[in-house]
Amino acid sequence: MIKKVNSIISASWIYTADKINTLLEDHSIVILEDEIFDILPTKSVFDKYEADDVFALSDHIIIPGLINNHTHAAMSLLKGYANDLPLKSWLEDHIWPAEKQHVSEAFVKDGSLIAIAEMIKTGTTTFNDMYFYPNETAEAAVEMGMRANIGLVVMEFPTNYASDPEDYLKKGLDFRDQWRDEDLISTSLAPHAPYTTSDKTLSLVGTYAEQLNLPIHTHLHETMEEIKNSISQFKVSPIQRFGALGLLGPNLVAAHCTHVGEQDLNLLNQNNVNVVHNPSSNLILGSGIADISKMLDLGMNVSIGTDSSASNNRLDMFEELRMAVLLGKGINHKPEILDSNVAFKMATYNAAKSMNKGELIGSIELKKKADIVAINLDSIFTQPVYNPLSSLLYNGNQGGVDYVWINGTLKLNAGQLENIDLDKLTNIAKSWKTKIKTT
Repeated sequence: MIKKVNSIISASWIYTADKINTLLEDHSIVILEDEIFDILPTKSVFDKYEADDVFALSDHIIIPGLINNHTHAAMSLLKGYANDLPLKSWLEDHIWPAEKQHVSEAFVKDGSLIAIAEMIKTGTTTFNDMYFYPNETAEAAVEMGMRANIGLVVMEFPTNYASDPEDYLKKGLDFRDQWRDEDLISTSLAPHAPYTTSDKTLSLVGTYAEQLNLPIHTHLHETMEEIKNSISQFKVSPIQRFGALGLLGPNLVAAHCTHVGEQDLNLLNQNNVNVVHNPSSNLILGSGIADISKMLDLGMNVSIGTDSSASNNRLDMFEELRMAVLLGKGINHKPEILDSNVAFKMATYNAAKSMNKGELIGSIELKKKADIVAINLDSIFTQPVYNPLSSLLYNGNQGGVDYVWINGTLKLNAGQLENIDLDKLTNIAKSWKTKIKTT
């Protein structure tokens, strides 16, 4: 008997990102509701299934939806606002003053909508966010049908959003309670950085994280100045300080880790800390280059993030992957490291694991959520194709993302966003630019 399903997607290649990095040829994915129901050879699929939505994608490779594991979506409205500056000046002299003047619920909602549209267009299906007014980011994500882990920001000093650490935590935990039943939204605690949070606040975050079983998402060892200041003030590096406060563990997602000596690297490894590499942002801000190959050699869980548009200028995970791989090969003088399997694992399963979502997303396997991306390799940029996954890593995207499904729902159809008005979003961005520039 033939079973009726929601969608049948057939492609030339399917990279599953499973434990053995399976690459299937001429196979089909069967979607029932929001899950992957079956994966089988295309020649057999119509003997078992029928669907109203059928996609025959020759010369396409299907991969799990990419996971942007560190970003600040709403900051898309500050894209290009303060380029070519070091992090301290970028933050203190430009970004923080602009945020103080302009960040509001409307700013966060509009900026998040724009960022999400860009991420879907470039194959991202989940993002790990950290910013103010989390309710607006969540509303934007659900409105666009995007999966998001929302970081509940905590810091010492007041902003337009909250007045002190207790206020940040109360508002964040109230948000968590309000959104805990939404399938597309999850939460983590997000102390901004070691230099913006006290020992007392960090200890409180650790207590809440343990009690509520929440991940902790933070910036860590982003610059040499951060480390020098920590040693001057606390007599230890930020990583050692986190260790003394009990924050190092498998629930910690540490963005950047650009400068990590042997002692600190051992601490991260021994405590199974998750590291998020942000190569483009670190290069633009002149912060340095993280040697992720050492971390991967130790078996650490390393993923990839774009950081914000304000410190990257794009939210394209394919660009981040290519940059990460090339930098790693270059600084180690080893072209054989960081191959395409390692790269795409970082952008899929490794990120899902760091969010405690490895059973739901991050690979194309039965009963997992149908977060799927199809990229066209039949273009002048990618042909000829000898190894499809390698071609995708080094030559891919460049407008080649054709289809995106999130939770089994088609969000990008033949390169066009479904039910999203790009002209409207572009005009919103222009309106905010005029407002920010003239005030």
